[in-house]
Amino acid sequence: MGKPVLKREPQQVSDKETEALLDLLEKTLALEGDIVEFGCYRGDTSVIFERRLEKYRRENPEKPLKFLWIYDSFEGLPEKTAEDSSAAGDQFKAGELLVTKREVVEKFKKAGLKVPRIRKGFFENLEENDVPEKISFAFLDGDLYQSIKTSLKLVENCMTKDGIIVVHDYNNPELPGSSRAVDEWLKVHPEKSLEIKETLAIIR
Repeated sequence: MGKPVLKREPQQVSDKETEALLDLLEKTLALEGDIVEFGCYRGDTSVIFERRLEKYRRENPEKPLKFLWIYDSFEGLPEKTAEDSSAAGDQFKAGELLVTKREVVEKFKKAGLKVPRIRKGFFENLEENDVPEKISFAFLDGDLYQSIKTSLKLVENCMTKDGIIVVHDYNNPELPGSSRAVDEWLKVHPEKSLEIKETLAIIR
């Protein structure tokens, strides 16, 4: 399969990235805590995560239940900040990439999967009780600087020991805010390590 073609929207998760995400998710399934995805867009990776979670639940009925939580504005992209400035990404305007919550819910139903816990709203409007107390795996795909910065702050104190945070669009020239938010966060969390695969920033 070839790489996805960019058509006036941020690069979606490629086949290689999806494989890497599933491998990382697998490494965290035995850990305490839930799975979160900030920026679900059409719900494609969300469905993949939930399918794997349901398999884990069937195979490990004695283990504590793990849940998937997904977050999206369902109003498209928020306003950019100066940190998102990029000639390559000038087409990404506020309100673009709008997908409704109903569309995502229907995708889960058509796949025969349990609908995850969905929180609607721009990330800066979320509160602590909107996030699970313990998180083993976090996938942050908010595209823009403020969205990534906010989602990192929301999950940082909830990550369980050996939990993994993955940020999409790292080193994506069309969405430079993602890299800037990650780099700033790592400066104040020097104990964390960073690994890059494709445009995935893997933080342990």
